[in-house]
Formats: sequence, structure tokens, C-alpha cells
Amino acid sequence: MTALAPAVTDSSVNGVALTVLILLFALVTGMGFWATRWRQADSMESLDEWGLGGRRFGTWVTWFLLGGDLYTAYTFVAVPAAMFATGAVAGFFAVPYTIVLYPIIFIFMARLWSVSHRHGYVTPADFVRGRYGSRGLSLAVAVTGILATMPYIALQLVGIQAVLEVAGIGGESVLARDLPLFIAFALLAAYTYSSGLRAPAVIAFVKDALIYLVIIVAVIYLPTKFGGWDAIFGAAEKKMAAPNAIDGKPNGAFIPSQQQFVAYATLAFGSALALFMYPHSITATLSSSSRNTIRRNASILPAYSFVLGLLALLGWVAIAAGTKPIGLDGKPNAQLVIPQLFEDSFPSWFAGVAFAAVAIGALVPAAIMSIAAANTFTRNIYKEWLKPDATHAQEAKVGKLVSLLVKAFALVFVLTLDKQNAINFQLLGGIWILQTLPAIVFGLYTRWFHRWALLAGWAAGMAYGTYAAWGVANPRSKVAHFGGSLDPIPVLGDLGYIAMTAFVINLVVAVVLTLVLTAMKVDAGRDETIRGDYFADAGDPRVEKNLAMDAHLTTGTP
Repeated sequence: MTALAPAVTDSSVNGVALTVLILLFALVTGMGFWATRWRQADSMESLDEWGLGGRRFGTWVTWFLLGGDLYTAYTFVAVPAAMFATGAVAGFFAVPYTIVLYPIIFIFMARLWSVSHRHGYVTPADFVRGRYGSRGLSLAVAVTGILATMPYIALQLVGIQAVLEVAGIGGESVLARDLPLFIAFALLAAYTYSSGLRAPAVIAFVKDALIYLVIIVAVIYLPTKFGGWDAIFGAAEKKMAAPNAIDGKPNGAFIPSQQQFVAYATLAFGSALALFMYPHSITATLSSSSRNTIRRNASILPAYSFVLGLLALLGWVAIAAGTKPIGLDGKPNAQLVIPQLFEDSFPSWFAGVAFAAVAIGALVPAAIMSIAAANTFTRNIYKEWLKPDATHAQEAKVGKLVSLLVKAFALVFVLTLDKQNAINFQLLGGIWILQTLPAIVFGLYTRWFHRWALLAGWAAGMAYGTYAAWGVANPRSKVAHFGGSLDPIPVLGDLGYIAMTAFVINLVVAVVLTLVLTAMKVDAGRDETIRGDYFADAGDPRVEKNLAMDAHLTTGTP
């Protein structure tokens, strides 16, 4: 078969693609502002309404919202980029981990929804505070959630930057390079402030429709253009087996070897356990109208895994296509590979649609993440520690302001630091957020663990995970610290996901100290929940009573 000529990267502005991108971006911006009228509440002056959409989203709205929340712009960019650069271990593990994820959601998220619905919990740290009667443990969960979410928001900007760079927007001047991001996130901040969670819920419909359209067209059209899947897999296998110029080892893994099984499995399982510990994942879940809505979503969300598998394979399509992901600075950048593949392979107008899918795919999760971080700060730091007598209206006002600050911080983070730092901090975020699982998930089923033992286990997991990640170097990317997510597992010696090793240490410490503290009869704290709370559903009379009381406190009406 005749070898394909490498694609030539064009650094000029793609006017047609950019125009389509701007028009679709303007459309969703308008939808974001209109969302404040969608399913309009009597008042947006409470976190329940602004931060959780009134807890009234049905099956399909929740499905689009969760899909928009979990499958981000960086997923669109990073997963195929990892496949393009290093192959299956670093890239394709994302597919089985999402498949493992949905049974986990089905099992425990319905219980979290029920107890949160009955007690009015807005964040996972609210539940921990009520379950264990521990302000310290609740604060640890809250701070961990905020810290883990911040780089996640920043990475959405990286996705938008990749699209703008391939479209030709950039240069040395601050105006040319950064102004489009300022405009995009100023609009995001404005409609998130006014519409709350309703804005990303509405925009998610457009975002998901665009992503499905682009990926389906891509996986049907591109293989025919570049010799079929046999040629694509052959090109990928050849590249992965070739020795790397820096260390002489293979570039990557076409199929994980036996020595990589533990790494692949721990990455997949650990990521599945961690994903729904993030505040934004739980925020989208708690916005559902009933516990059965959660379970129905766990049954139909695997459709996104199918799309993710196709998306991952586009990284190998780019290898066969000879795509050259070169940034405007003239340096190779694997994160540009999918936008560059689309620009090289599609007509300009469809490339613009694809660019819009990625850019809009950043707006939805960024909005939900900023709202989740704001909810967490407001309920678990501001109200718990700074102003215990805060009214619902004051909570909503603080939440809106904090959501602006969170987005501003993410913007400054990306504009002032190297993109690799955002990736490094996101690595830490995954390690950190998994350490909150014992307090949240185990607490849904048992009160056996002692609150101080859980706090000590959290601290041990955080310390080990941070230290281990700090020690990982990556000579290929010239990163001395936080250069990867894998490290030898103590005792076993096999490479494994650092977050899982830290989680095991966390659990061991929590179990041992629980036995010790229980034997010493140390106060375990007051549990404000009862068994029936974990099975409550929409229409529960105790919930209705609480909501009526909340309305009285908010409005002053009898």
C-alpha cells in the first residue's frame, strides 16, 4: 500500500472554521442566559435552586448533565492524545474505567441522593458532617474537593486553547493569545452567575449532540480516507513498537504487556472509584428529581463509554493520517492532535463544528465544577466556620461570588503557568479525591468507622500520594516531579496507580485506628441520620416539611 504523506500543519487563521465556532459559541451563550427562565423557580436565592437546579431534573436532563459533566473538553483532547503519544496503557484505560463506574453509581449514589434529599445536604461534606458529627472530617473532605476541582477547571481552558491554537488564534501578543479565553470565560461567568446549574443543563443538550455528530462522522469517514482500520492499527502498532529517541524504550503500548496489567487495572479501577468523589459529579447527581432517576442514568450512561472508545481510537487514526500536532510556537504538542486531525481532514465548515464541540464541551463541565466548588465553600467553610447563622439568601450570594472567583483563579492559573503544571496538578487531584471515599461511601452503609480514624487515614493517604507523585520523573517530557501517575507498589514492586496505593494505606490506617479508638471508648460523634434516610424518595413527607420550613426561613412568609 502506498505510504500516506504526512499532513502539513497550516498556522494561518481558518476563517470559515473560526466563524462556525463563534456562531455556535454565541448560540450556547444565549441559551445559558435564557436558562434562568427555564423551569423557573420562585426564587434563585438559595443553593438548592441556584446550585442544584431545585433538585428537579428528570432522567434525560440528568443524563445530558452528567454526560456533559464527566466527558469534558479535556477528555476530548487528552484521551486520544495519550493514545497518539503512548498508546493503550495511558489512553484506552479510560474506556473500561467508565464501564466499571456505572455499577458503582447504581449501588451507592441512590443512597447518597436519598439521605441528601431528606436532610437538605448540598455537598458530600454536608453528609460527612451529619453522619459523623465531625467538623474536622467535613472540612478535610471539603478542602480536598475544592483543591482537586481547581486544576480540573483549568484543564477545560487547555482544551479551548488547543482548539483556538489549531484555528490559528494565537501569537506573541497578550491580546492575540489570551483575549479569546478572557471573552469565553467572562461569558461563562456571567450566565453561570445568573442561571446557576440550569445553564450547563441546557447547554449540555447542544454539547452532547455536537460531540455525537462529530465522532460518528469521524469514525465512519476517516478510516475510509486513511486506508481502513487494518492500516490504522498497523500504523499505531508500528509507532508504539519503535524505540524512543530519548530512552531507547518503545514509544508506547499497542496492547498492554503482562508486565503492564497491574498498571492498567489499577488505573482503570482507581479512576472509576475516584470519579464520583469529585464535587461536580455529586452536584450533578443531587440535582436529580428522584433516586430512580439516578439508577436509570446508571443504566443508560454507558452510551457515553461507546463514544469514548471511538474517540480514543481517533488518536490512532491521527497516526495513520500522519498528523503533525505542532503549536504556533513551532513545538510539538500532542494535545493538539485531534483538533489538527479535524482541520486537516474535514472541510473547514465541519472542522468549525468539531472545534465548537470541544470548546462547548469545556463550558459545561467548567460551569458545573465552579458551581460545585462554590457550593462546597459556601456550605462547608463559610457557613460552617465563618457565619453559622447565614441565611439561604446569603448562602446563594456567597456561592455566586465564589463561583466567579474560582473561574478567575483557573483562568490566571492557565495563563501564567505552563500547561504541564495544570496536568501535574490534575494528577494530584485524582490521587487526593480518592482519599475521601472511605468517609463518603463507607459512611453510606456503616457507622463502624471512627471519625478520627477516618481523618487520620485521609491524612496518611494524602501524604503518601503527594510524596509518591512528587518522586515520579518523566525524562521524555523533561519533568522532574509529578511526571506520571504510576509508581512501584510497596512490597509487590509492580507499577500501579499511586491513588490506589494511597487508598489502601488510607483504609488500613482507618481500620486499625477505629479498633484502637473504639476499644478506648473515644467519643465517635453524633449521627444525625437514621436507616430510613437512605431509602427516602421524592414526595417523602419529612422532606416536604423541611422544604416548607426552608421557604419560611428564606422569604419570611408563614
